[in-house]
Amino acid sequence: MSVDKPEPPARSRTSRNATRGNRILSRTFSSLGQSGFRHLWFGMLLLMAAVNIQMLARGYLTWELTKSPIAVVVVGAGFAPPILLLSLYGGAVADRVSRKRIIQLGQLGMLVITLFVGISISTDTVTVYHLTAASVAQGTIWAFLMPARQAIIGQLVDEDHLTNAVALNASGMSLMTVAAPGIGGIIYGVAGPAATYYVMATLTVVALILTSWVPTLPAVSSGKRRMWSDIKEGLVYTKHNRTVLVLLLVALSTALLAMPFRTLLPVQIEEVFKLEVEALGLLLSMIGVGALIGSLFIASLSKNNHRGWVLLITSMLSGVAILLAAATTSYTVAVGIMLLLGLGDSGRRALNSSLIMEQTDDEHRGRVMGVYMMNFGLIPLGALPLGFITASFDVRLAFAIAGGGLLAAAIGYTVFTDKVRRL
Repeated sequence: MSVDKPEPPARSRTSRNATRGNRILSRTFSSLGQSGFRHLWFGMLLLMAAVNIQMLARGYLTWELTKSPIAVVVVGAGFAPPILLLSLYGGAVADRVSRKRIIQLGQLGMLVITLFVGISISTDTVTVYHLTAASVAQGTIWAFLMPARQAIIGQLVDEDHLTNAVALNASGMSLMTVAAPGIGGIIYGVAGPAATYYVMATLTVVALILTSWVPTLPAVSSGKRRMWSDIKEGLVYTKHNRTVLVLLLVALSTALLAMPFRTLLPVQIEEVFKLEVEALGLLLSMIGVGALIGSLFIASLSKNNHRGWVLLITSMLSGVAILLAAATTSYTVAVGIMLLLGLGDSGRRALNSSLIMEQTDDEHRGRVMGVYMMNFGLIPLGALPLGFITASFDVRLAFAIAGGGLLAAAIGYTVFTDKVRRL
């Protein structure tokens, strides 16, 4: 005669669930237990707050000065040519020089540029040319700052925590994408653009202080060879690392098709939704909410969680979200769509970069991240045609082309390559 086993007490099940939840939570934030990374992370939060406020302020100020969608795109993409031209050099420098020193010099340069624009606004001398020059200068700094900032993570945490640390880094960026644009939109609407830039400068100063507490680590390369030899070696390494090469192509697709979408949001806000700058801040914040949720999920993933499939699916989700944004004329619906776009964006920001770093040894990590940064330098190849389409036809048509292209590219990578699917 069979005897039914008694069900475990509810308290025991609750205890097990709580324990499992604590393990997941502990795994998600494990890298912050290492002090060097923790200081880097909090400094990054404040710098990215300034950057995200700037994206809103610069785009909207350009629109107010010119009422030209092409000008908005040109100013927004002004950072891209220096990144394209200098990222390889910046990546090589990140392997030859103390990465902390590069980060601090870069943040100091960002502070100077922010104050320059703020003072130009206060003295009523600001023009679209000032904003373009500031964008180009920031792109030059970014070409050195970002490879160093990404590569130093591998020195501050051990290999087992690398994916988690990179994902938390992306989560912090996403958090600032949530909070900063909304706050920036309020400051811009209430106090004006000059006050907005001075707030950005203050955030950058605090970021400099926090990053000064990161340990100064030696360069990973001796620097005895010519710079071009180091750059060439990095390119050869990337070419022969087929997995990294495919991951870089995935990043290229999003840079060409997803990134320009944001630069045209001010046009959609005014011409389609008939709203003001505060409405733009909410849309950008919702992108950040989605990206934050997605990045925290990615931070909790282990190496056997089919991360390649997650990357491909999030890329498809981004394409679908941009297509939906093209189809809607409702601001309320657009707010929900931005949440989906943010979830897709988390794959590009967190998972793609962490997989690239994981598949790269530390000796070449700065140079490979320099190649990765070049993707951002190619944004004008997507942004300028979309800007012309917007000026000649309609911003919704530009969004439809970008979303359809991104979805097609993601499906293509899924069907025709197995390098990413197997990660």
